[in-house]
Amino acid sequence: MQYEIKGTPLPVVIMSLENGEKIKTDQGAMSWMSPNMQMSTNAGGGIGKAFGRMLSGESIFQNIYTCTGGPGLFAAASSFPGEILAMQITPSNTIVAQKSAFLASEEGVEMSVHFQKKAGAGFFGGEGFILQKFTGNGIVFLEIDGSVVEYDLAPGQQMVVDTGNLAAMEASVNVEVQTVKGVGNVLFGGEGLFNTVLTGPGKIWLQTIPRNVMAGALAPFITTGK
Repeated sequence: MQYEIKGTPLPVVIMSLENGEKIKTDQGAMSWMSPNMQMSTNAGGGIGKAFGRMLSGESIFQNIYTCTGGPGLFAAASSFPGEILAMQITPSNTIVAQKSAFLASEEGVEMSVHFQKKAGAGFFGGEGFILQKFTGNGIVFLEIDGSVVEYDLAPGQQMVVDTGNLAAMEASVNVEVQTVKGVGNVLFGGEGLFNTVLTGPGKIWLQTIPRNVMAGALAPFITTGK
């Protein structure tokens, strides 16, 4: 498979496939494709994995697109202003991402639910107790809110992240929750009660404008009428 990511701030990934190659997507991810792409829908690994996808913010069912009769084309566009990250998954490189990050992947990539080791990291870390984990072998395409900034943390190196700004990380990175110190900081600082602390080794990908933050910023300007 060859691919190209085009467009801002609503990007699209355009994949060029050879005969027999397959692409897995969440429901509704297809934007356009060549007529020789054949779609099938299934639970993708059984009820257990389907339930895990639902918990991690995705649909129970997955769509499988197979290229038939020669070369084909498949395009999947982002549903929110931001970026699309192409991540190479290998048996030694597992990626953990925010809920609803999954856009599409090659057939060899498996998505499962990822529980934080410590409950506090899940409940207060910004994206909920459940994240998405990608294993196997192949490329996965992830939706990132806003712009993405990448850091490579050395062993023991830490980064303090505001709620919701963690987009993805290598599985080697440890996640904990840190309480904001000082009553005045909590009451008047406008930064909430908790921050997420990421400890290396491993790469992290941070996003600049989580969807909930953008929704809150736009809410005062949205009016409803009869």
